[in-house]
Amino acid sequence: MNELTLPGFAEVLAAAARIASHATVTPVLRSRELDALAGASLHFKAEHLQRSGAFKFRGACNAVWSLDAMQALNGVVTHSSGNHGAALALAARSRGIPCHVVVPEGAVAAKLANIARHGAQLWRCAPTQVAREAECERIRQQTGAELVHPYADARVIAGQGTATMELIRQAGATLDVLVVPVGGGGLAGGSLLAMQALLPDCELILAEPAGAADTARSLAADRRQVDFVPDTVCDGLRGALGAPNFALLRSHAQVITVDDADTVAAMRLIWQVMKQTVEPSSAITLAAVLAQPQRFAGRTVGLLLSGGNVDLDALPWSMA
Repeated sequence: MNELTLPGFAEVLAAAARIASHATVTPVLRSRELDALAGASLHFKAEHLQRSGAFKFRGACNAVWSLDAMQALNGVVTHSSGNHGAALALAARSRGIPCHVVVPEGAVAAKLANIARHGAQLWRCAPTQVAREAECERIRQQTGAELVHPYADARVIAGQGTATMELIRQAGATLDVLVVPVGGGGLAGGSLLAMQALLPDCELILAEPAGAADTARSLAADRRQVDFVPDTVCDGLRGALGAPNFALLRSHAQVITVDDADTVAAMRLIWQVMKQTVEPSSAITLAAVLAQPQRFAGRTVGLLLSGGNVDLDALPWSMA
């Protein structure tokens, strides 16, 4: 599939129907204590409770089950630092087809174990975007597998949009603002499609690590600026903003950049107060709200908790 193909809300609806028998309808969590701290009504979409431990299963499942029989025959291939790889492996296993995942050196050990546990074949490469894409293409040509890009794929973007569609329908109140983590932009782009169709007056805010703030730079300049070396504890948000994702998000979203220390503090707060095991890439949404409380005061806020695949032997507050 051409990675510049842009999905619409019709594709999100189709994805919801396609993955209904495979994906979990995750709950929306509330916390009186965090509401009081933020001065806002917070609705947390618990995608860390999704199959494979992250929202990524939605897009991966939609992509895998979108393939016709001939496309699926040789399996699927992707590059991933963790959550998308695990999600694609699980989705491929649900259809009984091979899965190849290119992983960069230095990826979180717990996430690599998650990928392997779901039956994918791992391929190592240097920790650069160029190396990941080159190795992915080599394997695609060698095996004939279908490429399922982690975020710059219309099937993936549409699948990710089902999380926000569920959140809007579950919240039981009209959301004033939606806060979504952003890395490559798959979840952000899909969320925008659902929000524009179901809640057009809602404001979309993207939470991005200060050490990987290419989306903030790109939206400010109105052109992609993705030549950077990420430096953030949010390993799931180190990817560069994809071209179709930028095309969807430009002029429709604002970005709050968050320091890692604030994200880790928010992660610990969610563990302590809500008793939920989330990773830094999830906690950044709460960190963004707490970083600019005046922006959210008195408002009803949806927050995407994107995943919970944490290396329990390397918790960020223990490493500090």
